[in-house]
Amino acid sequence: MSHRIAETHPVVVNPWSGLRQFTAARIALGRAGVSLPTAPQLAFQLAHAQARDAVHQSLDVTALKQNLLSQLSLPESQCFILHSVADNRSAYLKRPDWGRRLRDSSKKTLVEACAIKDKNDPTASWDLAFVVVDGLSALAIENNAVSFLNAAYPKFINEGLSIAPLTIVEQGRVAIGDEVGEILKAKLVVVMVGERPGLSSPDSMGLYMTWEPKTGLTDERRNCISNIHKAGMSHAEAVRKLAYLIREARARQLTGVELKDETDATQLSKQTADQNFLLA
Repeated sequence: MSHRIAETHPVVVNPWSGLRQFTAARIALGRAGVSLPTAPQLAFQLAHAQARDAVHQSLDVTALKQNLLSQLSLPESQCFILHSVADNRSAYLKRPDWGRRLRDSSKKTLVEACAIKDKNDPTASWDLAFVVVDGLSALAIENNAVSFLNAAYPKFINEGLSIAPLTIVEQGRVAIGDEVGEILKAKLVVVMVGERPGLSSPDSMGLYMTWEPKTGLTDERRNCISNIHKAGMSHAEAVRKLAYLIREARARQLTGVELKDETDATQLSKQTADQNFLLA
């Protein structure tokens, strides 16, 4: 009898399958014998292929630059295309340290641009610098960078912050933002980087913020906002969190482990107070 049932219904449905509507995680997939059913197995292979493609996909930096200049109404002199020491994707993946430093020609480009500004005002510095980095997912930058900066750039301008020229870095990693920020003499640097692709999010972008950036800083000096993509954190929410961290960083003159993102806790505390009849 059981043999005939198995022939009619080869897939055993997991009783938790209803929970799948609440998460993109691979749960309650059922089974066929001791294996996954065909459909979930094929879906896994597709997601894995998409993640691999995202790692190896190159960023069209020229198109991105023109799009940013157009969307943000900036002159040509307000955006630079830079490159890390890693010449290509293969070198980038094999030598992470090469992705953390600018090549000499890129450093020269920034130094010359800063020399013009310093000549006019030797004591001038920027409040904030945005560094757009392909990272491990150029797709994440292509899908999120312009929309995010469309929301963030005018907000911080309206708050009175001076923003350094935008920089786009090919074959870069998070720490390369410290070198860029140091050359630009920025008080704060925000690195927008393509995060390592997951099996449900090949296009996730992260933000890494550092106070007084300089070459050689390590991760405990940075704050991170991650999982920014269509199915994750929205651009508006990411801007809200970044604005909070920037205000706190400027007030305390630090970032990293001593600076916590308390936006959610503050909001929860406010909601609790509003709902507490004893405080009415």
